[in-house]
Amino acid sequence: MKSYLFILHRPAHSGAFAQEMLDIILTTAAFDQPTSILLLDDAVFQLKKGQQPEHFGLKDTASIYPALAIYDVKHLYVEVESLEERGLKPADLGLPVQAIYRKDIAGLMRRHDVLFPD
Repeated sequence: MKSYLFILHRPAHSGAFAQEMLDIILTTAAFDQPTSILLLDDAVFQLKKGQQPEHFGLKDTASIYPALAIYDVKHLYVEVESLEERGLKPADLGLPVQAIYRKDIAGLMRRHDVLFPD
């Protein structure tokens, strides 16, 4: 069995892309593949509390993230520096995350068999 690390960079409301990536992640996890997610750069906004995209005619992709637990996706990593550069902290996010420093990301990647960047 291979372990997967999905590396997301794009913000929540970047067209259908964020929704499609979440669908791929859930599909991978549904087949009992160990699946983790790493949010970098503007992707940290995907978990920001208080989003109201429906006011702009967009889908609420943040509402999909709680389903990750049902699919046994246990590791949701967020780069500390990406949060800080955007004025956020883990408490601003809608789900508990594992904060990881930029210097430790290469080690995280080496612990997974398949890397799936967006």
